[in-house]
Amino acid sequence: MFTLLKNTDFFKPEHVGKTDILLSQGTVLAIEPELNVSGLANINIIDCKGKIVTPGLIDQHLHLIGGGGEGGYTSRTPQVTLSNLIKSGTTTVVGVLGTDGISRSPKDLYVKAAALNLEGITAYMHTGSYEVPTKTITASIRDDLTFLPSVLGVKIALADHRCSFPTTQELARIVSDIRIASLLAGKKGVLHIHMGGLPQPFEQVNALLEMGLPIQHFSPTHVARTEALFMDAIQFALKGGMIDITSGGSRFTPPEQAIKLAMEAGVPANRITISSDGNGSIPKFNEQGEVIGLTAAAVDNNLLLLPQLINAGITPADAIAMMTANVAASLGINKGRIDVGQDADLCVFNDDFTLNSVIAKGQMLMQNHELLVSGNFE
Repeated sequence: MFTLLKNTDFFKPEHVGKTDILLSQGTVLAIEPELNVSGLANINIIDCKGKIVTPGLIDQHLHLIGGGGEGGYTSRTPQVTLSNLIKSGTTTVVGVLGTDGISRSPKDLYVKAAALNLEGITAYMHTGSYEVPTKTITASIRDDLTFLPSVLGVKIALADHRCSFPTTQELARIVSDIRIASLLAGKKGVLHIHMGGLPQPFEQVNALLEMGLPIQHFSPTHVARTEALFMDAIQFALKGGMIDITSGGSRFTPPEQAIKLAMEAGVPANRITISSDGNGSIPKFNEQGEVIGLTAAAVDNNLLLLPQLINAGITPADAIAMMTANVAASLGINKGRIDVGQDADLCVFNDDFTLNSVIAKGQMLMQNHELLVSGNFE
C-alpha cells in the first residue's frame, strides 16, 4: 500500500515549499515537487493543498505511567492514553518517572513504552527517577543502557527540595556509567536532569564539565522555571549544551518569551528543545512545604505552543525544529526529519498550525481531525 501526500507546504523541518511525499511500509520513499505515480497500484492519494506537513512531534519528557503523589495516594496521575498522544501530534515519546520512584518503577515504564510501540507510535524511556542511587530495570545503569534498546539515558533531579541531593562524585559516577554504556551500545546517552528552583542549580553540572565529562551527555529540563535558573541555562547552552524548555508549567515567563530571550542572548535555535512534562503533576506548596494545590500538565502543550511561538516572531522552521529535529539530536535518535529512507512520522497542519492529521510509522492515525486509532481500554 502506498500513500501519496500531494501539494503539501513542506517543512522537513527546514521550509521547502510545495512538495509531494510518497510513503510505503512505514518509510518515506520519495520527495519531489511533483511525483508521477501513474504506474503504481494500490495507492491512497491525499490532496494536501493548503496544508502544512512537518515531521511528527517528539516529546522527550512525558510521564507515560503517571506522576504526582505529592498530595497523597489520591494525587497520583493516571497513565497517558495513546489517543491523547495522537491528538497531540506526538509520534515519538520518551517516558520518565518523577517524584514517585517508590510506587512506580522503571519496569512499569518499560512495559508502557513497549505497549505504545506495539500500538503504533515510537516510545523510548529514561531509567531512574528523582532519586540517587538510581533504580534500574536490570542490575545497573550500564546494563539498562547496553541491553535495552528503548533506554536512552538516566533521569535524576537536582536543586529541588524533593531530590536526593547527590554529591558531585555520585553524579560523576552516573555520567561515567552512561558514557561507557552508550559507547558500547551505539547510543548518545544522556543524563536527563529535572532542574528545580533551589539556589545554584547548575553548580554541580559545571563542576562535572570541568572534570572533563562531555557536555553532550547532559540534558537539563524545566530550565525556565526561575529567572536565575534560566540565566545559568543560557550560559550552559553558550558552552555548547542543549537546553529543554517546558511548554506547560515550570516557568517564570511564558515559554515563547523564554525562547526569544535565549535566542537574543546568542543561543542558537538548534540548541533549544521543547517538551511538555505531560501528565506530570504540578503541585503548589506553601511556605511550610505543604501541598496546597495539584494539577496535571496536559500532553498537548507542545502542540498548543507551536502557533504561539510563530506569533511571537520565531520562524516556523525554528519552532518546528525545537519539537522535532533538535529533540532527536539531543537524544541521539534517527527521528525528527522527513527525508527519503526515514520513518514516515508526519503531522499535517491547517494553515493556522492547528492539527489536521497524524501519520506514524506510515500508518494514518488521525485524518481530517478524526481519530482512527485508540489504545486498548480507552
